[in-house]
Amino acid sequence: MKSVIRDKPAIFGITGWKNSGKTRLVAGLVANLTERGLRVSTIKHAHHGFDVDKPGTDSFAHREAGAREVALVSGVRWVLMHELSDEDEPDLDEVLAKMAPCDLVIIEGFKKYSHPKIEATRSLTKRDQPIWPQDKSVVAVAADYDVVDCDRELFSLDDISAMADFVLNYLEIKAP
Repeated sequence: MKSVIRDKPAIFGITGWKNSGKTRLVAGLVANLTERGLRVSTIKHAHHGFDVDKPGTDSFAHREAGAREVALVSGVRWVLMHELSDEDEPDLDEVLAKMAPCDLVIIEGFKKYSHPKIEATRSLTKRDQPIWPQDKSVVAVAADYDVVDCDRELFSLDDISAMADFVLNYLEIKAP
């Protein structure tokens, strides 16, 4: 299959409050778009400390000893961990620049950036203020309830195929 890789990857975001269905939506979009032949990467923003490494592993010992970066490599995947120490968290453009070429990067989180986004919302998080009224970069809303007075494209939270079509049309990407 022929790829549609560009000099700079197309990016599209999924945003929403905690427990709104963001991760499920991202996973659904990745599966749908990769089935169409696109090479899709993701970036997820974590608002809390996280660790992909656990005490007792060799790579954890390397980091604890003071290694600034630790690469963990196997026959099926590799990861590069970078300790920020006293550095600022990298911005989205810095992270994108470090990623391998692909057709599309789906970004989960990064609410304050201006890339186009779908806001995920569920009835259990409905008590939180919606993001879309104040954020013009939210170009669509995906919900499991009827959203009223919304001037954006609306989707059922479960209609992954329609949202995948929307993302491709919005970004003017043609699947191979």
